[in-house]
Amino acid sequence: FDPLIQYVILRKDLVKSKKWNLGALVAQGCHASTSALWKYREDPNVVAYCSDLENMHKVVLEAKDDVELLDISSTLETNHIDHFLWKEQPENIVTALATKPYVKSAYGTLLRHLRLLK
Repeated sequence: FDPLIQYVILRKDLVKSKKWNLGALVAQGCHASTSALWKYREDPNVVAYCSDLENMHKVVLEAKDDVELLDISSTLETNHIDHFLWKEQPENIVTALATKPYVKSAYGTLLRHLRLLK
C-alpha cells in the first residue's frame, strides 16, 4: 500500500521568536495546503486525493526557520516535487509549504531529516 500523502511544513521559529500563537501557525499550513491543492487541481493525484475525503493523509513537519524552509523548497524543485510556498501578507514572509499529494514512495528520503511538528 503506497498512499497519496500531502506534506505540510511549518516554520517552528514563528511561535517562539515571532510570538505567533498555535492557531496562527496552523492557519499558515491551511493556506499552503489549500493553495497547493488548488494550484494543481487538475493533476490526477490531486483529483484522486480529493475524491476520497475520509482517507486523506497529511503529515505536518517543522522547519526551524525561513532559511530551512526555502532550502526545502529548493530541494523539492530540484527533485520535481510540485509544492506551494506560502507567503504571509502584508509581511511578505515565507511561513509554510505544502506539497502536491504524491504516493509516499515518490518522496524517497527528501523529507526524512525533518521532525513532526510539536
